[in-house]
Amino acid sequence: MPVNAEIQPGAQETTPAGLTVLIVIASSAGGVAALAEIFDRLPSDLPVAIAIVQHIDPIRQSRLPEILGRHTAMTVKGAEHGDHIRAGTVYIATPDYHLLVCQDATLELSHRAQVRFSRPAADHLFESAAEHYRGKVIAVVLTGMGQDGSQGIGAVHQAGGTVIVQDPETAQSASMPASAIQTGVVDHIVPLDKIADTIVAVLETGDVT
Repeated sequence: MPVNAEIQPGAQETTPAGLTVLIVIASSAGGVAALAEIFDRLPSDLPVAIAIVQHIDPIRQSRLPEILGRHTAMTVKGAEHGDHIRAGTVYIATPDYHLLVCQDATLELSHRAQVRFSRPAADHLFESAAEHYRGKVIAVVLTGMGQDGSQGIGAVHQAGGTVIVQDPETAQSASMPASAIQTGVVDHIVPLDKIADTIVAVLETGDVT
């Protein structure tokens, strides 16, 4: 599948090398089913890495890597502190830890304060991804309660990345996508069953800058 994703002029010095695109995803209530549908439709051979914040009970071990592993041929794992970000891998945020992207293309787990009552918070993931990957970021906000992700997509937009939001009418819980849309920085608002196609189209058309 042809991919035409070029980084912004001048971003070469500040962007970790060796990765075409980093996709960061925020989801909460209804998110497991939404993620499963996206991965059912998303080609597994895309030269991307994916990092996901799914809000979950902090005292329970996440089964999301196991669940999503049944819907994709990509490697799906719980994120660990110091993980190197590699294409073909899906990293799931650890319950009760923020997931951050570092300059050296590694991941950091942080127990810093909750953001809007959430830890992990997608805002931290999105902002750190935008800081280091600049225009090579695609941020996706899915179904969920609250406003998580709305601040982070602003950073992605300013860095030249692409923002995709699930149409609230197709979300089990509409408040997260609706809050994201209200920021005015969203590039694509699409129903759940079109999100994977939109990601592929963004990659193929080179809209990721």
